[in-house]
Amino acid sequence: MAIFNYNSERPFRGNPDLHLHYWGREQCLPGHFFGPGVRDVYKIHFIHEGMGKVSVGEQTHILQAGQAFLTYPHIVTSYAADLTNPWIYSWVAFTGEQVSYILSKTSLSPEQPIFPMDEKLMPNLYERLTEAADTSDCLDLPLKAIMYDFFSLLLQAVPAVPDVLPLPRQKSIYVEQSLHFLHTHYCENISVEMLSSSLKLDRKYLSSLFKRTIGMPPQQYLLNYRIAKACELLTETLCTIGEISRSVGYQDPLLFSRMFKKVKGCSPKEYRVRHLENDIVL
Repeated sequence: MAIFNYNSERPFRGNPDLHLHYWGREQCLPGHFFGPGVRDVYKIHFIHEGMGKVSVGEQTHILQAGQAFLTYPHIVTSYAADLTNPWIYSWVAFTGEQVSYILSKTSLSPEQPIFPMDEKLMPNLYERLTEAADTSDCLDLPLKAIMYDFFSLLLQAVPAVPDVLPLPRQKSIYVEQSLHFLHTHYCENISVEMLSSSLKLDRKYLSSLFKRTIGMPPQQYLLNYRIAKACELLTETLCTIGEISRSVGYQDPLLFSRMFKKVKGCSPKEYRVRHLENDIVL
């Protein structure tokens, strides 16, 4: 198994529109898998050879060479290489203020994350980014140009379906306000009732609107967001499990541990130990 991973600390650090975190390439062993789990970045895998599967919610997709898939931040996802013909894939991970807007102009969604690779840029994106990083002293401009070339091709490959009308602006604002409320108060003892009350909306209506837009109900999103924040504290601080539990909205550390294991498949302590053994989870 050959693994290549390029950590990008310098590129895009001053660019809030698009922050390129890392990219890499791997020849997977049979059955090699990730998840079910969440990340705090967008990540795209490009399949060059072999096969595998991706699962989000109740949807499972079988993929093969020539296809790619996108994983969303804080959305529980799992994927695995085929047992007899495991895939070889490359990947790129990024965040940014413009990313959600760009993706809104495509037909991609958390439960429909598959798209076809083009014939020129996408199969060689890893090599192009690596060459630009190795040969340029000014990384921002060449890497930014490559990534925007990619997004331009993505918009052509999977444009938004024209006969699907966008949400009315007021409904979109409700979802934005919901996300702001959850991101601001996730460390408190909040509920969907408190969220709907803050927006003066019916609870069922808000939950339906949120799920339609985000791909999951508010309760599940809040759980994923809290666990993602807990992962940051586990890997970036020396806080105790109890301190982390209270920092992400759980006064009961035992309840926190149960919810953490539900999302990540292991206890908080086990997650911290694994991260120390392998800083980068591919």
